[in-house]
Amino acid sequence: MPHHMKHQHQNADTQVPETRGTLPTGIWALGLVSLCMDTSSELIHSLLPVFMASVLGASMATIGIIEGVAEATAAITRIFSGVLSDWLGRRKALVVLGYGLSTLTKPIFPLATSIGWVFGARFVDRVGKGIRTAPRDALVADLVPTRLRGAAYGLRQALDSVGAFLGPMLALLGMLLLADHITSVLWIAVIPAVIAVLLLIFAVHEPERKRKASVSVQKAPIRLNDARKLNIDFWLVTGLGAVFTMARFSEAFLVLRAQSVHLALAYIPLVMVIMNVVYAAVSYPAGLAADRLPRRALLLTGLAILILADLVLALATTPLAVFAGVSLWGLHMGITQGLFSKLVADSAPASLRGTAFGLYNLINGLALLLASGVAGVLWDLIGPAATFIAGGCFAVIATLGILFHRRPPQLPAT
Repeated sequence: MPHHMKHQHQNADTQVPETRGTLPTGIWALGLVSLCMDTSSELIHSLLPVFMASVLGASMATIGIIEGVAEATAAITRIFSGVLSDWLGRRKALVVLGYGLSTLTKPIFPLATSIGWVFGARFVDRVGKGIRTAPRDALVADLVPTRLRGAAYGLRQALDSVGAFLGPMLALLGMLLLADHITSVLWIAVIPAVIAVLLLIFAVHEPERKRKASVSVQKAPIRLNDARKLNIDFWLVTGLGAVFTMARFSEAFLVLRAQSVHLALAYIPLVMVIMNVVYAAVSYPAGLAADRLPRRALLLTGLAILILADLVLALATTPLAVFAGVSLWGLHMGITQGLFSKLVADSAPASLRGTAFGLYNLINGLALLLASGVAGVLWDLIGPAATFIAGGCFAVIATLGILFHRRPPQLPAT
């Protein structure tokens, strides 16, 4: 199919707003929603691993399993919400439901008195994330023309990452002001989560779909067999993303790595602050680059940085060394995460875009479950260095796969 016809096909189901190289307000609004929710979530996540280990007495393997199961739950939910959003022809209602469910879980964390409570809260929170993620990512593609997708995903990811360092900053300030009282600090997370839902309801407007396309979508049954219509490029992108995920297990282990080199409890949130400052700073420029530069080179650059990050974290003996490794980790995330979203959107037809994001997130979530479980067991049996060395080995495998594959999926610059 000619390149220009392919782009017409991908946007046929939605009336994309006309833009002249600028992003529509809906993309900014979705980005601000992500910023607020990530402020809430990352405030909790910057303290939760230490809370589970120190206050509730959980082992590293237990923490790895909880984090992995939580993310796998989100991944499994995403496939159904993605397919449902394609079938309904509407996405915003599912996005509101997902963000609302996550907001309802925020008070449970400070109220938790056992690992069971934390597990339950993480489970429900990730169900909410699973419900919203695929429809939201598909909605981003619905709101912009193809030529601006890299910038749109990069901007949303950048604002998401701003929230991801504001949350730990609030945690850090809270720990200092409240004398390391973790439970009290966790209550702060409720406020930005509520703001996120209100922003989504009142500031994000879904584009109108063409009547004929909408009717045909609504009459079609929900069939996971539609995944067979996704081409080989999509499956190669998804497989590559899964190998990336095996190399990049739960970020809870970054927080625990800082604790293992005796960083003071009050300053533990600095780990996520540093990672997400770098992540936020890099995401939007990397998204712009994904619209212009060879994608293969960007992926290889991201992998090289991840290998270096794993090596630094494996060898770290001081908080400063951990901060250096975490900075590299954030740099890798900024280069690759928006790019993968663009690759998924580019490799799927508009009518199956929600399904594509759901499948991609499902497979990567299962990879994260496996990676986090292995990371926790290696940490308990051998030590922190083994966890990060294993991650580096998977990153090397992904690098070799890209180098020796003659035609990487959608990677040549267009």
